[in-house]
Amino acid sequence: MADFRLPSLFGRREVAAGEDPFTALTREMDRLFEEMTRSFGLPRTPAGEVVLVPRVDVKETDEAVVVQAELPGVREQDVEVEFADGVLTIRGEKKQEREDKDRGYYVMERRYGSFLRRIPVPVEIDEERIEARFDHGVLTVTLPKKPETQPRRITIRTEA
Repeated sequence: MADFRLPSLFGRREVAAGEDPFTALTREMDRLFEEMTRSFGLPRTPAGEVVLVPRVDVKETDEAVVVQAELPGVREQDVEVEFADGVLTIRGEKKQEREDKDRGYYVMERRYGSFLRRIPVPVEIDEERIEARFDHGVLTVTLPKKPETQPRRITIRTEA
């Protein structure tokens, strides 16, 4: 392959002899994206890799706070849930299984690696009654409120 160069934020980079230019371009784009996202404050591993952040829905009812986290492709045993000091922490790892070692990818958009999400809960929770269930890639954590923090309802009786 002749003199093929990729533009870079930090100068030009040579493509290695015999390397596919599209593979080199994809790798360079990934590197640029990683460099760009470093300034976004995304959580990182000690090795500097971006930690995935699962999407969540948080709903508050009179009795509880319910958190649902999307964790597609994650096995239940690879998820850890912790509640401490008013913060719900969901962490784990989405593992990539490599069976086709001889096959290459043209596009690889799915992310693998560690994930972490911390959700502050602004009400007092009855920690003894917290429940979690994992079903079809969705983790649902129910955080029951302490009885004294639940709204009190009074029925008013009128005399007719």
